Amino acid sequence: MVFDIEMIKKVYAALPGQVGETRKLTGKPLTLSEKILYAHLFNHTSHAFRRGEDYVEFRPDRVAMQDATAQMALLQFKTCGRDKVAVPSTVHCDHLIQAQTGADADLEKALSVNREVYDFLGSISNKYGIGFWKPGAGIIHQVVLENYAFPGGMMIGTDSHTPNAGGLGMVAIGVGGADAVDVMAGLPWELKMPKLIGVKLTGRMSGWTSPKDIILKVAGILTVKGGTGAIVEYFGEGADSLSATGKGTICNMGAEIGATCSIFGYDDKMAAYLKATGREEVAALADQIREHLRPDAEVYAAPEKYYDQVIEINLSELEPHVNGPFTPDLAWPVSKMKEAVEANGWPDEVEVALIGSCTNSSYEDITRAASVARQAEEKGLKAKSEFTITPGSEQVRYTVDRDGLLANFDSIGGIVLANACGPCIGQWARHIDDPSRKNTIVTSFNRNFAKRNDGLASTHAFVASPEIVTAFALAGRLSFNPLKDTLTNEKGEQVMLDEPRGEELPARGFAVEDPGYVAPAKDGSHVEVIVSPDSERLQLLEPFPAWDGNDLKDLRLLIKAKGKCTTDHISMAGPWLKYRGHLDNISNNLLIGAVNAYNDQTNSVKNVLTGEYGEVPKVQRAYKAAGIGSVVVGDENYGEGSSREHAAMEPRHLGVRVILVKSFARIHETNLKKQGMLGITFADKNDYEKVQEDDIIDITGLTAFAPGKPLTVVLHHKDGSSDTFQANHTYNAQQIEWFKAGSALNLIRKQFAG
Repeated sequence: MVFDIEMIKKVYAALPGQVGETRKLTGKPLTLSEKILYAHLFNHTSHAFRRGEDYVEFRPDRVAMQDATAQMALLQFKTCGRDKVAVPSTVHCDHLIQAQTGADADLEKALSVNREVYDFLGSISNKYGIGFWKPGAGIIHQVVLENYAFPGGMMIGTDSHTPNAGGLGMVAIGVGGADAVDVMAGLPWELKMPKLIGVKLTGRMSGWTSPKDIILKVAGILTVKGGTGAIVEYFGEGADSLSATGKGTICNMGAEIGATCSIFGYDDKMAAYLKATGREEVAALADQIREHLRPDAEVYAAPEKYYDQVIEINLSELEPHVNGPFTPDLAWPVSKMKEAVEANGWPDEVEVALIGSCTNSSYEDITRAASVARQAEEKGLKAKSEFTITPGSEQVRYTVDRDGLLANFDSIGGIVLANACGPCIGQWARHIDDPSRKNTIVTSFNRNFAKRNDGLASTHAFVASPEIVTAFALAGRLSFNPLKDTLTNEKGEQVMLDEPRGEELPARGFAVEDPGYVAPAKDGSHVEVIVSPDSERLQLLEPFPAWDGNDLKDLRLLIKAKGKCTTDHISMAGPWLKYRGHLDNISNNLLIGAVNAYNDQTNSVKNVLTGEYGEVPKVQRAYKAAGIGSVVVGDENYGEGSSREHAAMEPRHLGVRVILVKSFARIHETNLKKQGMLGITFADKNDYEKVQEDDIIDITGLTAFAPGKPLTVVLHHKDGSSDTFQANHTYNAQQIEWFKAGSALNLIRKQFAG
């Protein structure tokens, strides 16, 4: 079945003409990203846009939502006055299944525990014309790659790893739920025109090196914020040599460098994947306009002229990498791991090795890891670490099971988990004797912030390819180098692991009995969506109040966050996922993971009304009850990580008025704006040091709030002195209207009501 083929035909029919017009408009050859971006403008333009400066309105082709973020997105959509979504949209139930014992038992438990949420998502999808993928169908990004992604298309998704679809040549961008509401309502979606980073891949991979190692290397080069505001476009002979799912892995983890998205040009590998997944018609259409689905020849010839930054990586020389701990950009060639472990005092024993997730769960990934497991059985080796495998979709799971690959993992002690996110997002009931004990885990996932996988600050999480993780599971040591080290087998013999072998696509084709898809009703007008007023998991939304027209005075400091403050610190996942549809309940996790700069503790801030220290959400609720607004102060790249808009909605709901930081991560800054929050940055980052714990804070200049015009922050200190300094913002005229109205959704309601 080919989904939305008529929409794809329209995109392809229009693309050649749009590319020609864009060349005339810009007066230069085009990168692939520019071709797709200009082809998806909401309105015709008579001028070229400035990268990194101009806000642009786009018309994406489709929307994808995972179950944890879909709840809030669809609760918002329900209030906007539309009878049906304006573009093809889907919901994927992958985040709420907790990994505990194994696939069948974990799925059965999730169906029982989350029944209310699944019923809500199923019914509201049915009502508004949204495709619904049941629990167990697979992880959103793998399912999208198998069914919906197409070269030259544009998609937004309510998950930061939506860029996975770039593996099929699609501009696919992670957003918050309010952005999804815009597109589903048929309104323009706004984005600052991205800068372009070109990554030229030369040579060819071999041996233990995999596509995962490319993005691990790039993360080490660009760091967690080096891609902020940019699309990373991969090209070159090395790019064309990679499988489509390998390309997807690279694009997926581009979120870890802050990139808007990542993308590869259309090639034979993409065509082969489209055909293997039953989309021969899409491949045939793409073949007809192939030249428009790749950068122009002049771009290939002189990339430094057309990209804002160019990185070159020789795949023939690339070594397998291991990144971590605590941040995905701390990159180590596997040959340097032993030295790094000893120098840093990291626990060498690998207690758990986990492969799969949305990043590395393709057929090719599983076959390469299974080849390591298979030879381990032949050489008399067993896993010394706990070892888990998470298939990316039911189609992948069914196919690898049919081909005997799951049995290879079972033979060395592996446990197959449900087709869901599981430990990758903290949905893991981990068994550990002492939660405070320093320990090491290694995963093939994408993100490894402290507490990310198991909620334990003591866990040192490292990221590598599935085959390297499998090798670590057999060795039980982080310092093991499978390229040259030996292992002792059951007979006491020294044996070496051979290079992994994999297959990009199944020789007998993909197969599946029940993919897990439920089509929506053609007419959903009679479908009832029920939300119990007594529910602890779902809560209908009330509009946020509009701005009162005055400067913000007499605000109190809620917390001055020190160092890394990701969306996991602001709104934790794990057990809190069950409240993703209930704004008031989930607000009880507001900033509980952030480190207070004044006492170096988490979830402990001073309540200036009592002079005592308390939990962040409780202190903020006390301020709200007293009618006092507050300010959150943060460090660099504040809001790094997940797309979860709860990290913006929770402070808004509890009465925080301002987020003042050194710099923002892209998605989080947009989410704050959408919810009517004031997100501003220190004009001089050194002013962060001037903020004191007992300050009374004023934000002035709002009565003349305008694009490009700084605001003023006044800190009234406890000793009677004060500090005054400027704060910058990136609000454009439209975003200022969101602030004044109280949220972007408030404006949408007015538009459809009027």
